[in-house]
Amino acid sequence: MKKKTPLNPIDDMRSEYDFSGGVRGKHYKARMQGYTIKIHKADGTSVVQQIKPDKAVKLAPDVREYFPNSQSVNRALRGLILLVPAKRKIAAPKSRGRKFVVK
Repeated sequence: MKKKTPLNPIDDMRSEYDFSGGVRGKHYKARMQGYTIKIHKADGTSVVQQIKPDKAVKLAPDVREYFPNSQSVNRALRGLILLVPAKRKIAAPKSRGRKFVVK
């Protein structure tokens, strides 16, 4: 039976793990190029979609608990859109000291 290495009380990281050669942001450029996803449907067909980084939306963990997939997010947002009477424009202030005007 092997003897377990005790955890370092300062950072709870085992001494045999060494991340000193790690590179921060190593995959950042590739991520900014976008990525491809393949969706397998129940009827046996599949759809390939290219996702651009400007189209991706990151949900907070507490929000993600309520929305298992993009369909549920879109359904909820469409329900909220129906509650907004009309699109509103916010006009830029004409001079200093004035507040924004909602039309």
